[in-house]
Amino acid sequence: MLLHRLADVSREVAATAARSRKTALLAELFRDVEADDVPIVVPYLAGRLPQGRLGVGWKVLGRPVPPAAEPTLTVREVDARLSEVGGSSGAGSQAERARLVDALMAAATRDEQRFLTGLITGEVRQGALDALAVEGLAEATGAPPADVRRAVMLAGSLQPVARALLADGPEALDRFRLTVGRPVLPMLARTAPTVTEAVERLGACAVEEKLDGIRVQVHRDGGAVRVYTRTLDDITDRLPELTAAARGLRGERFVLDGEVIAFGEDGLPRSFQETAGRVGSRVDVASAARSVPVSPVFFDALAVDGRDLLDLPFTDRHTELARLVPEPMRVRRTLVSGPRDARAAEEFLARALERGHEGVVVKALEAGYSAGRRGASWLKVKPVHTLDLVVLAAEWGHGRRTGRLSNLHLGARTADGGFAMLGKTFKGMTDAMLAWQTERLRELTVEDRRWGVRVRPELVVEIAYDGLQRSSRYPAGVTLRFARVVRYREDKRPEDADTVETLLAAHPRVRP
Repeated sequence: MLLHRLADVSREVAATAARSRKTALLAELFRDVEADDVPIVVPYLAGRLPQGRLGVGWKVLGRPVPPAAEPTLTVREVDARLSEVGGSSGAGSQAERARLVDALMAAATRDEQRFLTGLITGEVRQGALDALAVEGLAEATGAPPADVRRAVMLAGSLQPVARALLADGPEALDRFRLTVGRPVLPMLARTAPTVTEAVERLGACAVEEKLDGIRVQVHRDGGAVRVYTRTLDDITDRLPELTAAARGLRGERFVLDGEVIAFGEDGLPRSFQETAGRVGSRVDVASAARSVPVSPVFFDALAVDGRDLLDLPFTDRHTELARLVPEPMRVRRTLVSGPRDARAAEEFLARALERGHEGVVVKALEAGYSAGRRGASWLKVKPVHTLDLVVLAAEWGHGRRTGRLSNLHLGARTADGGFAMLGKTFKGMTDAMLAWQTERLRELTVEDRRWGVRVRPELVVEIAYDGLQRSSRYPAGVTLRFARVVRYREDKRPEDADTVETLLAAHPRVRP
């Protein structure tokens, strides 16, 4: 497949709001895709590079390269060239990556250059995520969408399912089954504003603590244990505690869903960053385990003794979980019968927060396990933190945001009257907001750079965020987690913005 075909579809999908039209565009694309192109086309549609980060920044991508007059690049050729870029290392690698990128851009048309730049920078956001691609694939092949979704869940990704479907048709879906030792995509939760609203939506439900840990899926087949992350990475060797815990359970063959989390001596959870750092540690695992021991906390059972439990009600799955896993290793929960018990659910949330957890997840008792999806039967509720911060700079956007100032540099006031940058965000912005902020920030510009602008610290913006973590990249030693724009506060002056001290006081367990 030629790259320009994919770039055209990406642009068209971004330009339409209608889900049915997006699906039709993707179905038409999939009808033209060769099975061998699928491992490249699917991640490109979602704005991902199979190679991951390439070590190429705006210093290289910002250089003008005359485009090709006609499209000739195939997706496989592009993939091979980008693999060569990512594989460059050692002395002179920076110059070699720049040379390879320039050569690729010279072979691309103007539209293809824009698409490639978005892919390399991670700025392709046309809405063609895996869930939408599943619908397009189903329409292209005549397979039932529910069957395709289930196969993707069991395969762990869309690529192998798409390849099998395009090569062999709908009957290929029968190959994808729940297998101990092969991870499946985890079920995810949607967001609800309050516990009361969540209970009103779901009726009889379980209210469970939402832990600020790392999602894990634990597979045991006799003495063999494998541990996988939410993204299906195998981290077994990094977490000997989980292997030991799984071997200590009663069953011989099972798949369990849960979290791994580090607790302090006071019994309260340590910061997410400490847990994440421990899980990410690959060197001297024994020392890391002594320094930051972690514990598994399980909340679901997907398979037990060779039985696939995915379609069973949550009540039945939890019964199997309780049979295998002792209470100290199961998530703390309470059951409520419906809206009349909403007060009990709110009280459980309050106690969960006192114990240092993020919030709660409310789960319908009769629902099956909708792996790989944000099912409506799981609703997460957690307090929303907000700050009034000052915009210090903004970066030019890409893809559909080309020509707009998008990524904001956010600062809080410091004791000396200045501002300390806490991070960046491009999330939460409507098209109208992008247009307005571009015009406003151009008025405040004090330095115009290729990547964006630095501005007078006068514009106050309300930012929602999920938490705080340590970071050596920023002057305050901390950064915001999952920051997104709520609204601009033109009614506030820069001196009304929140301070670094206020932020740190709100998160006493996170210190620079």
